[in-house]
Amino acid sequence: MRIGVVVFPGSNCDHDAYHVVKHVCGQEARFVWHKDSDLSGLDAVVLPGGFSYGDYLRTGAIARFSPVMQAVSEFARKGAPVLGICNGFQILQEAGLLPGAMLRNKPVKFLSQPVHVRVERTDTPVTAGLAAGEVLTMPIAHGEGNFYAPDEELDRLEGEGRVVFRYVTRDGRLDEAANPNGAARAIAGICNETRNVVGLMPHPERASEPELGSADGRRLFEALIRSLVPA
Repeated sequence: MRIGVVVFPGSNCDHDAYHVVKHVCGQEARFVWHKDSDLSGLDAVVLPGGFSYGDYLRTGAIARFSPVMQAVSEFARKGAPVLGICNGFQILQEAGLLPGAMLRNKPVKFLSQPVHVRVERTDTPVTAGLAAGEVLTMPIAHGEGNFYAPDEELDRLEGEGRVVFRYVTRDGRLDEAANPNGAARAIAGICNETRNVVGLMPHPERASEPELGSADGRRLFEALIRSLVPA
């Protein structure tokens, strides 16, 4: 399987994502520069974390105009899997591929720490094969991860089963203390209507080997790879 990792000026998790795909999961990986507009030959695309264009204006606001994003949008419209991690999630929101917006963290400071997220849906490319209600441990590293959408939009996301991950305690309970950035309804990740585009704020690529303290994130990449294998 061939997975593309998009590189924007300011990306800082592109090599991490590439390493997990190629060296941990044993799949073909390819860097895709932000000025490229050709995604032919790829089976899935990952938008990694970082600070694209220095987060000027808003997180992801400039990156969404990169030539590659038109190609990513078309790629997604064809039903191919797209995964946005942290800044990649923010870019997908700015590009209109995922709803909502990211506000400043509730503590109004950058947060870099392990979190626990509960798998809410197993019908996306990155959660297929996982168990609903399962708790995964991965780190966050962001200043604007406070997911926001109007109440009616949140109700729609909930009703359509598009909340994919939620911040919880280690034993899977909702608790204000376990929602570090104050995200609405403790939302850590969502998907689009057709379920092939997923965005999450925690970093699975930073939790894909035991030496990093958790290998739970590897399971998302393994699920993505499984989803690409013809039935």
